[in-house]
Amino acid sequence: MTDKSTEPLDDYIDAVAKALALPVDESWRPAVRANLEVSLRLARLVDEFPLPDETEPASVFAA
Repeated sequence: MTDKSTEPLDDYIDAVAKALALPVDESWRPAVRANLEVSLRLARLVDEFPLPDETEPASVFAA
């Protein structure tokens, strides 16, 4: 972890790594950042999808 991070995702990686006591090797940082960027982009798509107020959750079937 570095103290020189200026990007919000880098700050987030540092904070989560510290909170979870999870070591993040500097060589992993680009891959971790890329995965977070993809996850956030996909989450934005789901969040922006409009649903009418009448929408109900799907049924759950169990065998």
